[in-house]
Amino acid sequence: MNKLFRFPLLVNISFLLLFLNLTCTTPEAGQSAASNSGTQSAPQFAEKISKAQYLMRQHMKENDIPGATIAVSVDGQTVWAEGFGLADVENRVPVLPSTKMRVGSVSKSLTSAAIGLLYEQGKLDVDIEVQKYVPSFPKKRYPINTRQVAGHLAGIRHYKGNEFLISKHYDTVLEGLTIFADDPLLFEPGEKYSYSSYGWNLVSAIVEGAAEQDFLSYMQEYVFRPLGMHNTIADHAYNIIQNRTRFYVHDNNNLINAPFVDNSYKWAGGGYLSTAEDLLRFGEGMINGDFLKPETVELLFKSQKTNSGEVTNYGLGWRSSDELDGRRSVGHGGGSIGGSSYFIMFPAEKTVVAVICNLSGGNWGEPAKEILKLFTSKESFIKK
Repeated sequence: MNKLFRFPLLVNISFLLLFLNLTCTTPEAGQSAASNSGTQSAPQFAEKISKAQYLMRQHMKENDIPGATIAVSVDGQTVWAEGFGLADVENRVPVLPSTKMRVGSVSKSLTSAAIGLLYEQGKLDVDIEVQKYVPSFPKKRYPINTRQVAGHLAGIRHYKGNEFLISKHYDTVLEGLTIFADDPLLFEPGEKYSYSSYGWNLVSAIVEGAAEQDFLSYMQEYVFRPLGMHNTIADHAYNIIQNRTRFYVHDNNNLINAPFVDNSYKWAGGGYLSTAEDLLRFGEGMINGDFLKPETVELLFKSQKTNSGEVTNYGLGWRSSDELDGRRSVGHGGGSIGGSSYFIMFPAEKTVVAVICNLSGGNWGEPAKEILKLFTSKESFIKK
């Protein structure tokens, strides 16, 4: 063979062998993908991690979930972060801890931090009528305030029809209000609890008005950046976003690509991409006392009540419960087109679990709670 052609041929063969090696070792859906985050598992948690890995794989297999990522922290330290399965099924791209996924309504908890910051600065009174901050929002039969709106007590409606599949782009949060702004309240505020993601559209406009700054830039500058949440970003449908997963749904038990949606109408209530590790940083920031004052965090966490005194188990963007061995847990679940998440904490034990997947209807509540309990003990709680 002519020497002029020998070297390129060798390079091409080497490249081909390397390519084949990489593609042949890509994990299948439901199998564990190695972490590239540098996170080291603490030796004392090895047995717990092994049990949690089994729970993850079993849940993914039973629900035909293509890819998921989980992270756990104890006492402010990440003790486990791992990706499972595939971020892109067609191209066999594995999920990594850095893979960005839709967190759905966990976005409400993220947005609650902005309420807390503005409340501490005296810029937001949660008990004043919302028109003080959003003058363009139509007055209703009854006055409503931020506390009621953020706690799903204001009577603002939820999605109807195919609104969960909205593909129209909204340039501002005020534009997003037009979907429901002229609709009457469902009931007198405080009369009952009625979950409303649209209420959190209004919360984003309240944050803008109180902060006198665009909602998304405020969240980046004052919440995500200070907490080191560098992989949390608005899910701009048309942008190129590094490490964003593909999104999937089930159709007649078959895994298919999720329909196209544009989440620009609901950033605050369900429009963010994040990673499990970033959610840990957020949770740690909320319970370690460095980001918000303890009394402010309690304002956000504490369950509200209806006018008749019925406990709602929902604060301002946070669900709360004492169903896990009598221990207080706080957090939020999230469902979106092509994404499901569950974010839960034991604040007293400083234990946080976050899990996200790239499939609608992932049903992570029970496995996430079991994993949370794995990394704590009833005895340690009693001692504290």
